Amino acid sequence: MRILAIETSCDETAVALVEAKGGLDPSAGSGLRFKILKNLVASQIKIHRPYGGVVPNLAKREHLKNLPILMGEILKISNFQFPISKQIPNSKSKILNTIDLIAVTIGPGLEPCLWTGINFAKELYSKLRTHNSKLKLVGVSHLEGHLYSFLLSQKSQWSIVNGQWSKIFPAISLLVSGGHTILLLMKDLVHYKKLGETRDDAVGECFDKVARLLGLPYPGGPEIEKLALRQAQDRPNVIHFPRPMMNQKNYDFSFSGLKTAVLYYLRDLRNNSNQVEPQRVEAEIRGYQCRITRKNFISVNQRISAAAADIAAAFQAAAFDVLINKTLRAAKEYKAKSILIAGGVASNKTLQKQFKSSVKSQLSNVNFFAPTKKFCTDNAAMIAVAGYINYLQGKPRKLNSVELRGKKHRLIAQGNLTI
Repeated sequence: MRILAIETSCDETAVALVEAKGGLDPSAGSGLRFKILKNLVASQIKIHRPYGGVVPNLAKREHLKNLPILMGEILKISNFQFPISKQIPNSKSKILNTIDLIAVTIGPGLEPCLWTGINFAKELYSKLRTHNSKLKLVGVSHLEGHLYSFLLSQKSQWSIVNGQWSKIFPAISLLVSGGHTILLLMKDLVHYKKLGETRDDAVGECFDKVARLLGLPYPGGPEIEKLALRQAQDRPNVIHFPRPMMNQKNYDFSFSGLKTAVLYYLRDLRNNSNQVEPQRVEAEIRGYQCRITRKNFISVNQRISAAAADIAAAFQAAAFDVLINKTLRAAKEYKAKSILIAGGVASNKTLQKQFKSSVKSQLSNVNFFAPTKKFCTDNAAMIAVAGYINYLQGKPRKLNSVELRGKKHRLIAQGNLTI
């Protein structure tokens, strides 16, 4: 089956063409096989960076501009337009007639952005359907896309799981991104339940907010990671931040307090004239959010650069300790055979390294899977995989409705869709 996938949940416009084979029945021995024919992503980082975060209306505008460009490249059609006109039936693209399934992200995410991808997919489906009555359209959960991203390989070759589900499941899956921190128990590929999630800030959101406190550009996660690596090897534990909820018996998370601890540390550091020049810091904590002025940051180019690296490293260590501790504890309790991590934060090399080390030392018989960076961050290939798995489950695929997790949904943007 050839799948055309569209992802526009936030600030990455992504389109992919993926070939899928196999089924969900492990007894059949064929497993699942995916071959990535095209996987294109148009980033908007430079556009949103001056604002310190994603601006929904700007993101929507860029999706409207980027989707036709990426789709034209996928289909090898020059001057592809959106809205889609009569060019589709008259197109000489050989690829169009080979598409069996269109998969599009319906949530969670920014609704103006989601609608752009959904409307594009609907119009494309309507045009292609007149020439291909077997064409299907399916709405996909962005979170399920991340959940299944471990099935993708780095290269555009067949990624094969040859009926080896018994060696993978049950599994513990950790989804970590700018919008979510969720721990799941996967009994098999299609049956899973949520064990816990963040009660306030997602870990990726916390990274972005701490990065702003340190004067680092958006997106904050990669900048924190780079700054933390600058910490001197002989100064590994000069700062200690709290590990919120790490020792509680549940599997929920909380990162708002960790962010506030960093804010207070910077305030105290600013007030210590022996360590650093006085800085103008104006901070206001409202609920779980901090409103920080641009003058509040302590630049790495100033005299506090060494302290900034220590702060970044200490913050990152605290956040990762919580994630790893709870994930491994869940793996032990539920006798998991594998630990899977996914989402944008999972691309952090330090997190992957610490996870591998902890799994090896504490759970040597447990497998560890982490996608390569391009499949951790938002992409359409993972949406194709999730769409195919939905298709294999025989879920209804009408133009205006879709079934997710046993519940029928209209094929509309669902910004708060949960897993």
